[in-house]
Amino acid sequence: MKCTLSTATTTDNSNSSQSSWKLEGDYFEGCNCDIVCPCVFFGDPDEGNCLVTCAWHIQKGNYGNTDLSNLNVVALFNTPGNMATGPKWKAALYIDERATQQQKDPIMKIYSGQAGGFFAVAHNFIGEMLGVKSVPIEFGIDGKRRWLRIKDALELDTEAIAGGDKSRDSVVVNVPFSVVPGADMTIARSSKYNYNDHGMEWTNSGKNSFHCRFRYSP
Repeated sequence: MKCTLSTATTTDNSNSSQSSWKLEGDYFEGCNCDIVCPCVFFGDPDEGNCLVTCAWHIQKGNYGNTDLSNLNVVALFNTPGNMATGPKWKAALYIDERATQQQKDPIMKIYSGQAGGFFAVAHNFIGEMLGVKSVPIEFGIDGKRRWLRIKDALELDTEAIAGGDKSRDSVVVNVPFSVVPGADMTIARSSKYNYNDHGMEWTNSGKNSFHCRFRYSP
């Protein structure tokens, strides 16, 4: 999946810490499109809609004086058509249950777009928010493999595709529509992608995945 994105910002004069937040860490996603997902090039989803999971492990992060390091966040999107031109998306958000209320509030502000930056732009594509849940999230990395677990809701396993030069990953660069603008994304394939929550259910494997490092700020 991918969001459009120049990192335009919004201003919330009621919160002076908006300008002092930042997040960085590991990102990966999986969807039901074939490899390579055409959505990153403003194409239509291969199956008419894109069912995409986006996962962030915040290695280092803060919102003002609130530390957001070592937390996980997951977003689910059902995009019923071209991601860029519409119709608008349905979305669900999952926040690491280890986050305290002091941490959940700024995570919500950031990922809802209220704190500016990338997510303020991404928010414009969402037509319906299905819900926000605090849940245990397992985010794993082992070399070329990535995996994600949300009990009773989500399983996603992916592995980077070997390039012609086995010492290097296959990557896509300079894509115009991405959740991590400007990042070179490693191309991967899912071996498992199951979801069942918010009245939506699907089972996919052998489909597109990307992973990369991320860094966001206002």
